[in-house]
Amino acid sequence: MVEQIKMYRDTWAEINLDHISYNVESMKKHVSEGTMVIAVVKANGYGHGDKAVAETALKAGASGLAVATLDEAMALRKKKIEAPILVMGASRPENAGDAAKENIALTVFQEEWLAAAAGYIESGDVLNIHLKLDTGMGRLGIRTRDELAGIESAIKGDKRFLIEGVFTHFATADSLDNSYFKQQFSRFEEMVSWMEKVPKYVHSSNSAAGLRFPEAHLNAVRMGISMYGLAPSIEMKPDLPFPLKEAFSLHTKIVHVKKLHKGEKVSYGATYEASGDEWIATLPIGYADGWIRKLQGQEVLVGGLRVPIVGRICMDQCMIKLPHEVPVGTQVTLIGDQDGASIPVDEIARKLETINYEITCMVSSRVPRIYKRDGQIMGGVNYLL
Repeated sequence: MVEQIKMYRDTWAEINLDHISYNVESMKKHVSEGTMVIAVVKANGYGHGDKAVAETALKAGASGLAVATLDEAMALRKKKIEAPILVMGASRPENAGDAAKENIALTVFQEEWLAAAAGYIESGDVLNIHLKLDTGMGRLGIRTRDELAGIESAIKGDKRFLIEGVFTHFATADSLDNSYFKQQFSRFEEMVSWMEKVPKYVHSSNSAAGLRFPEAHLNAVRMGISMYGLAPSIEMKPDLPFPLKEAFSLHTKIVHVKKLHKGEKVSYGATYEASGDEWIATLPIGYADGWIRKLQGQEVLVGGLRVPIVGRICMDQCMIKLPHEVPVGTQVTLIGDQDGASIPVDEIARKLETINYEITCMVSSRVPRIYKRDGQIMGGVNYLL
């Protein structure tokens, strides 16, 4: 599964594939029998690694995969992933033939797109399409009955196209106020009823709706953020139907330790000044790794103790204040568990005033992902390049 690559810097993200398996298996038990789980592995598996996550999710019971772009789908095909893949974002019509040849389904929401794409599909090839209905998200999608009828009419009898699915996306399924969700779901049901023939797959649920609203499961649920063990929002965490297990953790090792005296300063701008004798350690991780400058002051774990980042975070390094001297090479956990203590992804999201999705996605490609399965580190690492 993972390529053997030697690491030359002690900074890495650890991905627990057992937790991803558990999360998928739990969702499979949660949805009705016969309802598919589609594993969303866009953005390189939300920063976890697309190939490893895809293989793990499929083995755990997912029936197919979803990505945002055709490039992401093609990357999975090159990595020998043969499962059905849906591209949920917009694709260029001139790439329709490539998608058809690779058995990749594309999202369609414009009649003129079909007319343009038809000329790029070779005789004998079939492009599976999923129609996107805009029920209130306001991004992409068919909005009127005439638009939907026009698309159905345009491909009636055209063997180059097969409407395999129809779907929408909820804007507020992770909110405790479910009034807008109900409006969107009702609108989706109405719009599907307009179709001359309902396709094989009808899907509306993202992770939040999949966890909260059984009536919206239909015959497929798209499992995104919850597959990685993260709740779609903080407010819905107390109401999860099953506990989620976080898969992502971030680690480094101390490369230098020094004793500062009162008045000595740390890092760019000399913004941190020692108030007395202090032990300061340097970590080989910085904003080029996605550990951005706004995380100054954030705590990390050393020997199970929380210690703060001091001074400005640099491109490749940052400094922490230790309670006492520790050896060079000591492991530091920035996200995850260590000796009974924990720093969850949500804590970093709160510090940055953002959502947990952004945290795992922003850890850059130069940080290798190391995979754990059956409780053991696997024999290789994967750089997300």
